[in-house]
Amino acid sequence: MAWTSKYIKTAVVALAATIISACTVSYKFNGASIDYSQTKTITIADFPIRSSYVWGPMGPMFNNQLKDQFANHTRLEQVKRNGDLKIEGEITRYEQRNKAVSAEGYSAMTELSMTVNVRFTNNKNHKEDFEQQFTATQSYETTQSLNAVQEELVTQMVKDLCDQIFNRTVANW
Repeated sequence: MAWTSKYIKTAVVALAATIISACTVSYKFNGASIDYSQTKTITIADFPIRSSYVWGPMGPMFNNQLKDQFANHTRLEQVKRNGDLKIEGEITRYEQRNKAVSAEGYSAMTELSMTVNVRFTNNKNHKEDFEQQFTATQSYETTQSLNAVQEELVTQMVKDLCDQIFNRTVANW
């Protein structure tokens, strides 16, 4: 009887170990789903500013953040031209508008927005090519001057835009 009980316990443990090892979940913490055996390079062009209203540093901030996003979260080599993936476009809008009105009838909140137009080409699978606009917004109290909050707000919008572009191009979300 003891032999049978020991045999059953051993069989149950072995079966549990087999089931656990057979059921694995794979996570990629960078969010990218890239087949690196086929896709090895990316070309990211500088996005010129085509907006009528501009803040000088926003162009370089956006271009650097976009390139850093792909450098930090993928193993793709960035090349000047003929990449397996290609991202290009332009900053098309940068504007502010009233978002909320106070009880006295004055503007209480102002919304700042930034829009980029992106053309994505996947030279390994042209079915994934697209052209799309991405927009990010941030609000600030009208009691603050735009000059006082502009750098922080643009930094946040640039990060949001780069996340949106990254997710749309290589994360397949």
